[in-house]
Amino acid sequence: MPENLETPVATVAILTYNGEKYLERILKKLEKQDFDRPFEVLVIDSGSTDGTLDILKRHPDVRVHSIPNAEFGHGRTRNLAAQLANGEFVAFLTHDAVPSTKHWLSEILDPFERFPQVVAVLGKQVARPKAFPLQRYEIYGMFRNLGPDFGTTLFYRTPELVQKPAVLDAMSYYSDVNSAVRRDFLLNVIPYRDVRYAEDQLFGRDVIDEGYVKAYAPRGSVEHSNDLTFAEYGHRIFDETVGLRQNGHNIPPIGRLTVLRYAFHGALGDALRIARDRAYSPQRKLFWLVVNPLYHLKKWNSYRASTLVDLDDHGAVKAGSLEHKRKLHHESRATAAARATDSAG
Repeated sequence: MPENLETPVATVAILTYNGEKYLERILKKLEKQDFDRPFEVLVIDSGSTDGTLDILKRHPDVRVHSIPNAEFGHGRTRNLAAQLANGEFVAFLTHDAVPSTKHWLSEILDPFERFPQVVAVLGKQVARPKAFPLQRYEIYGMFRNLGPDFGTTLFYRTPELVQKPAVLDAMSYYSDVNSAVRRDFLLNVIPYRDVRYAEDQLFGRDVIDEGYVKAYAPRGSVEHSNDLTFAEYGHRIFDETVGLRQNGHNIPPIGRLTVLRYAFHGALGDALRIARDRAYSPQRKLFWLVVNPLYHLKKWNSYRASTLVDLDDHGAVKAGSLEHKRKLHHESRATAAARATDSAG
C-alpha cells in the first residue's frame, strides 16, 4: 500500500471478525496492487478473538477501527465504513475475499471513470479450489450470467421494458463480498439498509428501482467461497432464505417431494460437470459423485425449513441460524477468556 501523503482516491474497506485465515493474504495482495493513485486500507473489526488484531499490528499503514461485536450490522457497519473513509470511492472486501490479481483495485474502479452514471460496481468471485462442487458451480453460474469476462456490463431499469420480477431480481443482483461504490452516493443518496441479512441484495434492488446504474466488472475478481462444514452449509441456506423473507420477499413453501425433485435434478447436473471437470482427479470425481448429492439434499431440506418457519417465532429462527450459533460461540469464548483473566488476577 502506498504512503497516503495525498488524499486517497479510494478506500478499501475490510470488515473483519475472526478473519485470521485469509487476512494476511488479502493485505499482501493490496500492498502489491498496480494502482498509480493513492489509496488507503480501512479495517473495521467487530471484536475478533483470534489472531486478526495481531496481523493488523504488523501492517501499520492500515487504519483500524474497532467496534463491539454487538454493534455490528452488515449494512450498518458498511455505512460506518463510508463515514470513516477518506476516498471518493469505497471498495468493499470481506475478510475472506482475496484479490485475484495486482489489477483488482484498478479494475473494480474502472467503470466509475468510463461511465460517469455508474454509482456501484460488483466484482467477480471465483470459488476456492477446495470448494465443494455444488458451491463451486453455483458461484461460476451466477457470475457467468452477469456478463462476459472480457467486458463490463451495465445494469439499469427501463420500466416499460423490465416488468417481470425474475428479470428485476437478476438485474438487481449485488454482493458486497467484492464491490465498490461512490462514497457520496452511499452517504447521501442510498445507504445500506440496517437489516439482519441480505443487505447487499436490498442495496442492489434500491439502486435499480431508483433509476441508477450499476456495473459488473469481472476483471476485478476475488477468490472467495464460504468455508463451511456440511452442517454449517444447511444453516447458511436457512439464514439466507429467512433473511430474504424478513426483507419482504414472497417465498412460498415447498413440499418434501419438491425437495427430492430439486435435489435429484441438481445432483444430476453437477454429476455431468464433475465428470468433465479437469480440476478433479479420478479419485476425487468418484468421491464427489457420491457425496455432492448429499449437499443438494441438505440445501433443499434447509430451504424448505426456512420457508416453513414462523418469522415471529424468534426461538425457531435462532435455532436454524448459523449466525446465531456463531454469536453464541463468540460469547462463550469471551466468557471463558474473562474467567481466565479473573483467575490469573
